[in-house]
Amino acid sequence: MSVKKSFEEINEKIKKGTVVVVTAEEVIDIAKEKGIKEATKYVDVVTTATFGPMCSSGAFLNFGHADPPIRMAEIQLNNVTAYAGLAAVDAYIGATEPSKDKGIEYGGAHVICDLIDGKKVHLKAKSPGTDCYPRKEIDTYITKDSINEAYLFNPRNCYQNYNAAINTSDRILYTYMGVLQPNMGNINYSTSGELSPLLNDPYLRTIGIGTKIFLAGTIGYVSWQGTQFLNGVPRSEIGIPFSPAATLAVIGDLKQMNTEFIKPAVFEKYGTSLYVGIGIPIPVLDEDMMINLAVENKDIFTNIIDYSVPHRSRPSLGKVSYAELRSGTVTLEGRKIPTAPLSSLSKARQIAALLKDWVQNNKFTLQEPIKPFDKVERLNTLEEIHERS
Repeated sequence: MSVKKSFEEINEKIKKGTVVVVTAEEVIDIAKEKGIKEATKYVDVVTTATFGPMCSSGAFLNFGHADPPIRMAEIQLNNVTAYAGLAAVDAYIGATEPSKDKGIEYGGAHVICDLIDGKKVHLKAKSPGTDCYPRKEIDTYITKDSINEAYLFNPRNCYQNYNAAINTSDRILYTYMGVLQPNMGNINYSTSGELSPLLNDPYLRTIGIGTKIFLAGTIGYVSWQGTQFLNGVPRSEIGIPFSPAATLAVIGDLKQMNTEFIKPAVFEKYGTSLYVGIGIPIPVLDEDMMINLAVENKDIFTNIIDYSVPHRSRPSLGKVSYAELRSGTVTLEGRKIPTAPLSSLSKARQIAALLKDWVQNNKFTLQEPIKPFDKVERLNTLEEIHERS
């Protein structure tokens, strides 16, 4: 007889303190020792996590009204431009926005983390002035405690698999995948592999709109599918996509976050980014779910993409497993090429362990998705269209 569990049953165990929670790394050995069926009976929740650069991130802020009031049309935060095309004192600060004076060395990601740390941030705003908002300029300082709402809203985080990057040209490339040495001098990659959330639930059976998550040190939620979401993709026999696939849009209270789990980053000669820590607890609903959760790095493959080709579609030099990438070298065309992760496995492990503790101690219950994600089989591309004169 097959094993079946529900969100409600598992949440009841959490409340009673009888829930069995393990991390996505720990469950691998449990499944091997007990077998899939017995492991499914034994384990209730598996915690997954990732900590890596997530450029499509930012924060909505509401500054409160000054006296006399101003409808902000141009906003600078520590000399970083924030988007002001909202209501009078609402703004969105994007993680990758560079500062006016320091360039990519200080950007929106740094402003966000300065706010989280409780630091004062210099706010300058201008307005053309209106009858109801007569003020034309303001120059002041804010903190996370002096403003009203401050919430992280990231349109695309937590990629389900991502390409590894290589450079076959004869010059150094500076990219969002880090520095790529010439003549296939290195391979960079970015995922936590067998610990990664969307690789442990490849068909997103338990992850959807409304899913409760660990986000940068506090509780957050999946608000929608992420941008460039794609789930109708080629997969391995165990359901793992071979290429970038699903993504998540996530939201959480910036004021409750901790910069131990969210950090600004500067990619040399490329730009500013934001490292975001995300953890997702996955309920063990049945044996099929346990099979997915027991996935190992040796069973997860990605493509090695040549970033020296200046086109939207770049060639793949072959597939490689995360076990190979994690080993430190990959053999390609008869050469041993060093590999390096952009994401932090140690930080992902820390998040998975912390989330495990939260669930075990009834500090975090599971939220069944309000709605599953729709199937998306292709992404649109941007084409140049010239109108006839």
